Amino acid sequence: MKISPKNLILILLFVAFQQTNFAQNQLPHLEKKGKTTQLIVNGKPMIILGGELGNSSASTIEYMQPIWGKLKAMHLNTVLVPVYWELLEKEEGKFDYLLLQQLITEARKNQIKIVFLWFASWKNSMSSHVPAWVKLNQERFPRAKDDKNQSQEILTPFSENNLQADLKAFEKLMAFIKDFDKNEQTVIMVQVENEIGMLPSARDYHSLANEAFKSNVPSVLMDYLKKNQATLAPEILVRWGQNGFKNSGNWEEVFGKSLATDELFMAWYFAKYTNTITEAGKKIYPIPMFVNAALNRPNKLPGSGYPSAGPLPHVIDLWKAAMPSMDLLSPDFYNPDFKHWNDLYTRHGETLFIPEHRFDNTVMAKSLYAIGHYEALGFSPFSIESPEKPQNEPLGKSYALLEQITPLLVKNHGQGKIEAVLLDHENKETVVNLGKYQFTFRHDYTLGWSPEAKSAEWPMTSAIIIQTGENEFYVTGSGIVVTFKSLENPALNVGILKVDEGYFENNVWKTLRHMNGDQIHQGRHLRISVGDYEIQKLQLYTYK
Repeated sequence: MKISPKNLILILLFVAFQQTNFAQNQLPHLEKKGKTTQLIVNGKPMIILGGELGNSSASTIEYMQPIWGKLKAMHLNTVLVPVYWELLEKEEGKFDYLLLQQLITEARKNQIKIVFLWFASWKNSMSSHVPAWVKLNQERFPRAKDDKNQSQEILTPFSENNLQADLKAFEKLMAFIKDFDKNEQTVIMVQVENEIGMLPSARDYHSLANEAFKSNVPSVLMDYLKKNQATLAPEILVRWGQNGFKNSGNWEEVFGKSLATDELFMAWYFAKYTNTITEAGKKIYPIPMFVNAALNRPNKLPGSGYPSAGPLPHVIDLWKAAMPSMDLLSPDFYNPDFKHWNDLYTRHGETLFIPEHRFDNTVMAKSLYAIGHYEALGFSPFSIESPEKPQNEPLGKSYALLEQITPLLVKNHGQGKIEAVLLDHENKETVVNLGKYQFTFRHDYTLGWSPEAKSAEWPMTSAIIIQTGENEFYVTGSGIVVTFKSLENPALNVGILKVDEGYFENNVWKTLRHMNGDQIHQGRHLRISVGDYEIQKLQLYTYK
């Protein structure tokens, strides 16, 4: 049957409409691609170029008004916004959604997505954001107690009343998001609680907690430990092994008497509580959800030295076992050992998302490294509204680059064609192998051409490299020098066929200038100086 041109146009328009409608009706979700997991929003892969607001900034829409322009100036595509239980449900059973409506509406106007942070039972371990009607009725909503039987500003996770009050409010929140935002998909993820942990003791000593502590370790957990024994965190394996790998018993019988056992116990019940809330919310509106962790420091004890039992690497198996509904377990960074912690959070192929990082002079480089090396879902410094001159922020410059190369990144995710480096005075050099070439990345100051190179501290620098052809690569970043070798035949020399500095406009590469002569040291290297933020397209060749 012959189709007329008019009918063909109508068919193509119908197909396009159906595809658009499908993308709009597809909720934000996580999807595996190769060895990587992508966040899909409005039917397309997305990388979160984010920032988290200060804790109180989103408490009124008036305070937020001047902040939206700052976010745009730094090229954010997503803002992490607290939702305060105390403001959502000031009176029990009465919910006020006006502030949330205003925040979502303003985000839409500025073409920015939102990740909501549910500040409810726990925020930075404490229960400071629960409503007054919860705080004032401690008999109905009991507090955790320390090892001296003193009540803390922390709701105990062993109370069904505490759980149900939080759960009902979270259900209302997710129902509101579904009704108000399902078509637009402004809200793309939700964090459940915030930096959960027990202070100032390693475990809760409320009578309900003591009863659970003396009871047998749940069979679900024991089954998980036996099934995953080969990949358990070493700290858990040691505690279990020292007590003979028992298959049953109470917490001290299975893991021994120690602060470590107290922390394992609390991790299970914090996770179980949070999982129940997460499951209830996902039944209403199943978008991706995660929990975050306040990282511990070396030689600090749980409870007294750091919030005990959060989703930390040494107890993460307890969280995994108790939280089948949770999509991500994510680290918050207020200590410098960036690679170490991210390696722990991804050691079994887990997906990385960094929802909070101290807004310091390292975030520019770390955003590139996290998104390049770990192929992370995204990156988000805390107190993102704090810069007085956001247009000058290095983070904004790195986000501007990431914004341009996102199509290249998502196209090549999980294929072994993306890598990144993170360099400073102590880590001056990193070697990367891609395709048939070896790339040696060095800090720009290793050249010795800058007066600052003699200083004891160098600015942290970073770059992402993406292979797009057998001999073609894009290098994006700041403060790096790159040289090349052949992996196939070390006897061959590798030369620069062509290097162009440029940018992407509507996903099309535009050459800004052809680099040669001094800019590539007469063909010896590719260079992006400290203080410059560039994308360079590189083509290599070999010669004898």
